[in-house]
Amino acid sequence: MKNQIFYCVLFVLWGFCAHTGKAQNTFPFQNPDLSFEKRVDDLVSRLTLEEKISQMLNKAPAIERLGIPAYDWWNECLHGVGRTPYKVTVFPQAIGMAATWDDALFQQVASSIADEGRAIYHDAISKGVHEIYHGLTYWTPNINIFRDPRWGRGQETYGEDPYLTGTLGKAFVNGLQGDDPKYLKASACAKHYAVHSGPEISRHFFNTEVSMYDLWDTYLPAFRDLVVDAKVSSVMCAYNALAGQPCCGNDLLMQDILRKQWKFTGYVTSDCGAIDDFLKHKTHADAAHASADAVLHGTDLECGQNIYVKLVDAVKQGLITEAQIDESVKRLFMTRFRLGLFDPADRVKYADTPLSVLECDEHKALALKMSRESVVLLKNDNVLPLRKNLKKIAVIGPNADDSTVVLGNYNGFPSKVITPLEAIRSKVGKRTQVIYDRAIDCVKPSDEKTLNALIERLKGVDQVIFVGGISPRLEGEELPISVDGFRGGDRTTIALPEVQTELMKKMKEAGLPVIFVMMTGSALGIEWESQNIPAILNAWYGGQFAGQAIADVLFGDYNPSGKLPVTFYRSDSDLPPFGAFSMANRTYRYFKGEALYPFGFGLSYTMFDYSVPQVVSGGKVGEPIKVSVKVKNIGKKNGDEVVQLYLSHEGVEKAPITALKGFKRVYLKAGEEKTLSFEISPRDMSLPDDNGIITVFPGKKTIYAGGMSPTSEAKSKGLVKSSVCQITGDAYVIR
Repeated sequence: MKNQIFYCVLFVLWGFCAHTGKAQNTFPFQNPDLSFEKRVDDLVSRLTLEEKISQMLNKAPAIERLGIPAYDWWNECLHGVGRTPYKVTVFPQAIGMAATWDDALFQQVASSIADEGRAIYHDAISKGVHEIYHGLTYWTPNINIFRDPRWGRGQETYGEDPYLTGTLGKAFVNGLQGDDPKYLKASACAKHYAVHSGPEISRHFFNTEVSMYDLWDTYLPAFRDLVVDAKVSSVMCAYNALAGQPCCGNDLLMQDILRKQWKFTGYVTSDCGAIDDFLKHKTHADAAHASADAVLHGTDLECGQNIYVKLVDAVKQGLITEAQIDESVKRLFMTRFRLGLFDPADRVKYADTPLSVLECDEHKALALKMSRESVVLLKNDNVLPLRKNLKKIAVIGPNADDSTVVLGNYNGFPSKVITPLEAIRSKVGKRTQVIYDRAIDCVKPSDEKTLNALIERLKGVDQVIFVGGISPRLEGEELPISVDGFRGGDRTTIALPEVQTELMKKMKEAGLPVIFVMMTGSALGIEWESQNIPAILNAWYGGQFAGQAIADVLFGDYNPSGKLPVTFYRSDSDLPPFGAFSMANRTYRYFKGEALYPFGFGLSYTMFDYSVPQVVSGGKVGEPIKVSVKVKNIGKKNGDEVVQLYLSHEGVEKAPITALKGFKRVYLKAGEEKTLSFEISPRDMSLPDDNGIITVFPGKKTIYAGGMSPTSEAKSKGLVKSSVCQITGDAYVIR
């Protein structure tokens, strides 16, 4: 009788442990002393087919009999931990961060974001929360090339240049994933792979046809940088098709390039709903065929529609084997093991990150620094900086006191946002009167009588600061918007909304002194403003400290240093059709017209002078070129300069007009001079041929150095200096 009681109690305890998922190190996969590979192999061998497939959905359920907790793979951290109920530090939108050209700061910011994500994850797990936006697998960064300023999601990218995008992207991945040799701090994801940059309205079914030259010259380099160099742990395949095959089931992208050439071993997730889009592309008969083909091409995780449940049918139909499914399931569990999610907390150095890191002073200081560095001074006719003792200032415009517009999209929520109005009020003295009026909406026309009354009210002010631009409510991912100038999240014109230009015209006609502060996720066509407004700031969507950064620049407490990561064109007539993916006449690398504000441009309250760049070593095919350049602050104020290095190929058909190959941010006191060194690698000197074979060609190369891209005007005014290097030898194939 006693033995019967003992075995009954033992059975109940075993059942309780199995039910609660508290199996106690009874399987090899639970042994932290074994290699991740052995543990993953052991775990997957114990799963049924249905259990394996359940783990290939973004909302993976618990497998209680093995003590495997539920896990939702979907999380975001584009510029701070996104969409979480916790209060977090919010940095400038990605395009604004790119305007800093500060890769060291990028890595610091990404590391701080990972810290906040770790704190949230461990707090959530302690409370039994395994929901979306609580995990450690972040689907960031977006490294698509911002080929056309009308794309509403371009705000999520690092701009139009492959080199800048790749460099900043690598820094972000390194910061997010951490430096531990065994464990990831968080998992980064390079998206959207590939050739994905609008239009939003047709993204679920459009097919892109691009030349192999454009594919390898523009659309793939940043992905290669993150996969090969930064060892990013995840890639997201895009909605669209490339050359007739959906990206998530594409022979060239997924099998040949990603897995074979780049040797990628991490997991691939679909964009959310992308497997369902196989049916919209009309390339697959049904969900079973679509699911099997996606997995066979290496798409391990399906986000969105749970079509992967049809993999059970696919196995029964002989479309895919269980062993082939195992490959994907192993890659997914390898990521979870690398994050330390199956190990004791004392084994994982990131597991004790406290909630006190959320919005801590260090992170807020990084956010303010990033916001300041992101502001680009586009024009200044000796108006800025402003005096703090002006008698009367008017702050008007739709974005002057909007605490949501500064947050961009894919954002989290801080405890406090500082708007431009609030920051300006706190900046000036008590004797300065600050008048505020929203005046107009971003796009809606206002009553003429009301505007005339406003103009009358503003007469006699010392300075009008108009804070306008556009809004993430108008541009963004697949938005249900259709108003003048905006459709589906994209823009139908690059022009600043007419209502804003008309108001500025009225103020100018009334003799009011106006400064224009723009908030935007993209380039705007502001030719009238450029000709008629004496000072223009581009402030992007600047994060929780956007207002303070703007006020610091306006009143001279920070010397502006931001540089444009995109070309500001004059008008729509400068642009090819939005749906054309050829790079001909697109971005500064191939644009043959005259930009309003060129790529890399940004003014300062001081002046910098450059020497002619000197080739220190190199000159043969296959060798790097080492270059030095002197830069001197010849003005009266201390400040940062972003020193930029460009390369042009002479006599090479299809080569870019010029292309960025190096940059460094440097702080110089008034009168100070520094010599900076750069190395242009053979890969940086290479070009793809019509078959995508990447080759270094001999011949004459012109090297430019300056604080902006080498436009004809910049060269004629001596703002950019150049020298010529002759590369000798035989053509050298890199790939």
